[in-house]
Amino acid sequence: MIDRQQYTPGPASGAQVRKDGEKWTLIVVRELRHSPEKVWQALTDPAQLREWAPFDAAGSLGTVGTRVKLTTVGAPTPHVTETTVTRADAPTVLEYNWGGFDMRWQLEAVGGGTRLTLWTNIDRRFIAMGAAGWHLCFDVLDHLLSGTPLGRIVGPEAMKFAGWQRLHAEYAKQFGVS
Repeated sequence: MIDRQQYTPGPASGAQVRKDGEKWTLIVVRELRHSPEKVWQALTDPAQLREWAPFDAAGSLGTVGTRVKLTTVGAPTPHVTETTVTRADAPTVLEYNWGGFDMRWQLEAVGGGTRLTLWTNIDRRFIAMGAAGWHLCFDVLDHLLSGTPLGRIVGPEAMKFAGWQRLHAEYAKQFGVS
Protein backbone atom coordinates (compact mmCIF):
# COMPACT_ATOMS: atom_id res chain seq x y z
CA MET A 1 0.00 0.00 0.00
CA ILE A 2 1.34 3.43 -0.87
CA ASP A 3 1.45 6.24 1.67
CA ARG A 4 -1.95 7.92 1.64
CA GLN A 5 -0.29 11.18 2.75
CA GLN A 6 1.22 11.39 -0.74
CA TYR A 7 -2.18 11.06 -2.43
CA THR A 8 -3.94 14.23 -3.54
CA PRO A 9 -7.04 13.96 -5.72
CA GLY A 10 -7.08 15.93 -8.95
CA PRO A 11 -9.51 18.78 -9.59
CA ALA A 12 -13.25 18.20 -9.70
CA SER A 13 -13.97 16.93 -13.19
CA GLY A 14 -15.81 14.20 -15.03
CA ALA A 15 -19.09 14.66 -13.15
CA GLN A 16 -22.37 16.18 -14.23
CA VAL A 17 -25.93 16.39 -13.00
CA ARG A 18 -29.17 15.72 -14.84
CA LYS A 19 -32.21 17.32 -13.26
CA ASP A 20 -35.75 16.05 -13.76
CA GLY A 21 -37.86 18.04 -11.31
CA GLU A 22 -36.87 16.86 -7.84
CA LYS A 23 -35.12 13.78 -9.23
CA TRP A 24 -31.44 14.42 -9.76
CA THR A 25 -28.99 12.00 -11.34
CA LEU A 26 -25.26 12.18 -10.73
CA ILE A 27 -23.16 11.00 -13.66
CA VAL A 28 -19.47 10.35 -13.01
CA VAL A 29 -17.10 9.38 -15.84
CA ARG A 30 -13.53 8.19 -15.40
CA GLU A 31 -10.97 6.90 -17.85
CA LEU A 32 -9.12 3.92 -16.37
CA ARG A 33 -5.95 2.33 -17.76
CA HIS A 34 -7.34 -1.17 -17.31
CA SER A 35 -9.40 -3.54 -19.47
CA PRO A 36 -13.18 -3.66 -19.11
CA GLU A 37 -12.84 -7.25 -17.84
CA LYS A 38 -10.51 -6.16 -15.02
CA VAL A 39 -12.76 -3.20 -14.11
CA TRP A 40 -15.85 -5.48 -14.22
CA GLN A 41 -14.24 -7.78 -11.64
CA ALA A 42 -13.62 -4.79 -9.35
CA LEU A 43 -17.30 -3.75 -9.68
CA THR A 44 -18.74 -7.19 -8.95
CA ASP A 45 -16.32 -9.13 -6.71
CA PRO A 46 -16.97 -8.62 -2.96
CA ALA A 47 -13.26 -8.86 -2.08
CA GLN A 48 -12.36 -6.10 -4.54
CA LEU A 49 -15.36 -3.94 -3.61
CA ARG A 50 -14.09 -4.00 0.02
CA GLU A 51 -10.94 -2.24 -1.20
CA TRP A 52 -12.56 0.80 -2.83
CA ALA A 53 -16.40 1.00 -2.74
CA PRO A 54 -18.54 2.83 -0.14
CA PHE A 55 -20.33 -0.44 0.65
CA ASP A 56 -19.53 -4.07 1.37
CA ALA A 57 -21.30 -6.71 -0.70
CA ALA A 58 -22.22 -10.06 0.84
CA GLY A 59 -21.94 -11.76 -2.57
CA SER A 60 -21.04 -11.21 -6.21
CA LEU A 61 -22.94 -8.55 -8.15
CA GLY A 62 -22.06 -10.18 -11.48
CA THR A 63 -25.25 -12.18 -12.19
CA VAL A 64 -28.78 -10.98 -13.01
CA GLY A 65 -31.32 -11.96 -10.38
CA THR A 66 -28.78 -12.41 -7.60
CA ARG A 67 -29.92 -10.97 -4.26
CA VAL A 68 -27.04 -9.40 -2.34
CA LYS A 69 -26.89 -7.55 0.98
CA LEU A 70 -25.01 -4.24 0.69
CA THR A 71 -23.72 -2.64 3.89
CA THR A 72 -22.85 1.05 3.83
CA VAL A 73 -19.36 1.60 5.24
CA GLY A 74 -19.00 4.14 8.04
CA ALA A 75 -22.72 4.77 8.56
CA PRO A 76 -23.46 6.01 12.12
CA THR A 77 -25.76 3.01 12.57
CA PRO A 78 -25.52 -0.16 10.48
CA HIS A 79 -27.23 0.47 7.15
CA VAL A 80 -27.86 -2.79 5.29
CA THR A 81 -30.01 -3.00 2.19
CA GLU A 82 -30.76 -5.98 0.01
CA THR A 83 -30.48 -5.50 -3.72
CA THR A 84 -31.28 -7.61 -6.71
CA VAL A 85 -28.96 -7.29 -9.69
CA THR A 86 -31.28 -6.20 -12.52
CA ARG A 87 -28.72 -6.18 -15.33
CA ALA A 88 -25.28 -7.77 -15.63
CA ASP A 89 -23.96 -7.78 -19.18
CA ALA A 90 -20.28 -8.56 -18.52
CA PRO A 91 -18.17 -6.56 -19.08
CA THR A 92 -20.28 -3.65 -20.30
CA VAL A 93 -23.33 -2.84 -18.11
CA LEU A 94 -24.21 -3.49 -14.46
CA GLU A 95 -27.40 -2.29 -12.75
CA TYR A 96 -28.78 -2.65 -9.22
CA ASN A 97 -30.25 -0.49 -6.45
CA TRP A 98 -28.25 0.59 -3.39
CA GLY A 99 -30.15 2.07 -0.45
CA GLY A 100 -33.04 3.20 -2.62
CA PHE A 101 -30.82 4.69 -5.33
CA ASP A 102 -30.56 3.18 -8.79
CA MET A 103 -26.98 2.46 -9.84
CA ARG A 104 -25.99 1.97 -13.48
CA TRP A 105 -22.39 1.24 -14.42
CA GLN A 106 -21.29 1.32 -18.05
CA LEU A 107 -17.86 0.09 -19.17
CA GLU A 108 -16.62 1.05 -22.61
CA ALA A 109 -13.31 -0.13 -24.08
CA VAL A 110 -11.27 2.94 -25.02
CA GLY A 111 -7.73 2.48 -26.30
CA GLY A 112 -6.09 0.02 -23.93
CA GLY A 113 -8.37 0.95 -21.05
CA THR A 114 -11.95 1.56 -20.00
CA ARG A 115 -14.26 4.56 -19.83
CA LEU A 116 -16.27 3.87 -16.68
CA THR A 117 -19.54 5.76 -16.28
CA LEU A 118 -21.72 5.66 -13.17
CA TRP A 119 -25.30 6.99 -13.15
CA THR A 120 -26.99 7.20 -9.75
CA ASN A 121 -30.06 9.09 -8.63
CA ILE A 122 -29.33 11.11 -5.49
CA ASP A 123 -31.04 13.67 -3.30
CA ARG A 124 -30.05 17.12 -4.58
CA ARG A 125 -28.89 18.11 -1.06
CA PHE A 126 -26.16 15.47 -1.32
CA ILE A 127 -25.16 15.79 -4.98
CA ALA A 128 -21.80 17.54 -4.35
CA MET A 129 -21.03 15.15 -1.48
CA GLY A 130 -21.78 12.20 -3.76
CA ALA A 131 -19.61 13.56 -6.56
CA ALA A 132 -16.68 14.15 -4.18
CA GLY A 133 -17.12 10.70 -2.64
CA TRP A 134 -17.28 8.86 -5.97
CA HIS A 135 -14.29 10.89 -7.22
CA LEU A 136 -12.23 9.50 -4.31
CA CYS A 137 -13.63 5.99 -4.81
CA PHE A 138 -12.67 6.03 -8.50
CA ASP A 139 -9.15 7.24 -7.60
CA VAL A 140 -8.82 4.43 -5.06
CA LEU A 141 -10.16 1.95 -7.65
CA ASP A 142 -7.60 3.10 -10.23
CA HIS A 143 -4.77 2.71 -7.71
CA LEU A 144 -6.04 -0.73 -6.69
CA LEU A 145 -6.16 -1.96 -10.29
CA SER A 146 -2.68 -0.50 -10.91
CA GLY A 147 -1.25 -2.54 -8.03
CA THR A 148 -0.64 0.51 -5.81
CA PRO A 149 -3.59 0.32 -3.37
CA LEU A 150 -4.39 3.36 -1.24
CA GLY A 151 -6.97 1.68 0.97
CA ARG A 152 -10.63 2.60 0.96
CA ILE A 153 -11.49 6.27 1.65
CA VAL A 154 -15.25 6.44 2.29
CA GLY A 155 -17.92 7.67 4.69
CA PRO A 156 -17.00 9.90 7.63
CA GLU A 157 -13.30 9.13 7.07
CA ALA A 158 -13.51 10.57 3.55
CA MET A 159 -15.26 13.70 4.78
CA LYS A 160 -12.31 14.43 7.11
CA PHE A 161 -9.89 14.06 4.21
CA ALA A 162 -8.67 17.48 2.99
CA GLY A 163 -8.96 16.41 -0.65
CA TRP A 164 -12.63 15.51 -0.17
CA GLN A 165 -13.41 18.90 1.35
CA ARG A 166 -11.81 20.68 -1.62
CA LEU A 167 -13.62 18.43 -4.11
CA HIS A 168 -16.95 18.97 -2.32
CA ALA A 169 -16.56 22.74 -2.64
CA GLU A 170 -15.51 22.49 -6.31
CA TYR A 171 -18.43 20.22 -7.26
CA ALA A 172 -20.90 22.36 -5.28
CA LYS A 173 -19.75 25.39 -7.30
CA GLN A 174 -19.92 23.45 -10.61
CA PHE A 175 -23.44 22.19 -9.89
CA GLY A 176 -24.70 25.47 -8.40
CA VAL A 177 -25.62 23.96 -5.04
CA SER A 178 -24.53 24.89 -1.54
